[in-house]
Amino acid sequence: MDTLELPSIMHLKNGAGATLSLATGADGASLLQFYRSMSEEDRLVLKDDVTTSDWLDWFLSKLATGEAISVVGRVNGAVRGEATLHRTFHGWSRHVGEIRLNVDRTLRGQGLGIELARHIVKIAVDAGIDKLVAHMVEGQTAARRTFEKLGFHKEAELPGHVADIHGHKRDLLIYANDVSHIWSAMESMLGDFRPDRAPR
Repeated sequence: MDTLELPSIMHLKNGAGATLSLATGADGASLLQFYRSMSEEDRLVLKDDVTTSDWLDWFLSKLATGEAISVVGRVNGAVRGEATLHRTFHGWSRHVGEIRLNVDRTLRGQGLGIELARHIVKIAVDAGIDKLVAHMVEGQTAARRTFEKLGFHKEAELPGHVADIHGHKRDLLIYANDVSHIWSAMESMLGDFRPDRAPR
C-alpha cells in the first residue's frame, strides 16, 4: 500500500485543484456550511441531521476523542467533500469501522470521492480496522454504485429500518468488505486515471 500523506493536493478530472486534509475543530464552521448547502434531496436520508449546531458539537467531540477521523476536500478554499471513519475502541466490533462519504453533487464523478475514500481506507488500516461498512437506503442508486466500485458488497437489507427527515420508512442497505479487498478494488478502479497528489 502506498503512503498517502495529508495535507495534499489533487487534480480533479475537470482540471481544478482540490486540497485534502484532516478535519480539526477549526473546520467546524466550514463543515456546517458545506452540509447546509446540500440540497434537501441529498440530505434526505443521511444518518444524522447535519445542519444543526447540536450535530456539529457531537461530531467535533468525536473528532476530539478519535472515535471519528475525517478528511475534507476543499476547492477554492471551500469544503466540497468530506469522508469520515467512525469507530469504537471497545466491544466486539472494535475491528469494524463505518465510512460515511459526501461530495458536492456538482463535483461527483471528478475523482474527489474516490480520493477521499482512499485516505479513509489507509487511515483504517493504520488504525487496525479490518472491515469497513457503509449504510445507505434504497433509492440511493449513485451511492450504491460508488461503494460497489470501491469493492463493497451488500451484506444485509433491513426493510423499513430507516425513517427519513419526512418520516417516510425506507429499507436500510448495509454494504461491507475487508479493507484489504477495498484497497485492491480502488487501485484497479483508478486504472488510467489517478489524481495527482503532492504533499503540502
